[in-house]
Amino acid sequence: MIYLSYERSKLTNLVDYQDGSIVSKTLINRKSGSITLFAFDKGQKLSEHTAPYDALVYVFDGKCEITIGGTVYHLERGDLIIMPANVPHAVKALTKFKMLLVMIKEC
Repeated sequence: MIYLSYERSKLTNLVDYQDGSIVSKTLINRKSGSITLFAFDKGQKLSEHTAPYDALVYVFDGKCEITIGGTVYHLERGDLIIMPANVPHAVKALTKFKMLLVMIKEC
């Protein structure tokens, strides 16, 4: 578990890019949900999969392509999208990009 101080922090400084990789850092992981930061190198992707919970993605650096239920969305810094539970989705980095993933589980 990572505990952030009350000092001002920037999301972009909490996870770093790594050549040819996807890097993740979990900030919160509870029974009720999780918050995870991701940094994707250009061209990296997460293959199509499903999750049993709704998820919110907030892009805070770069550009990506997210496919949800067969529909392709192009997102860039400042955009957010909701991925509904049990709907197939995939993520691809069009440039180096960072995202915040918030998963909400039922209690």
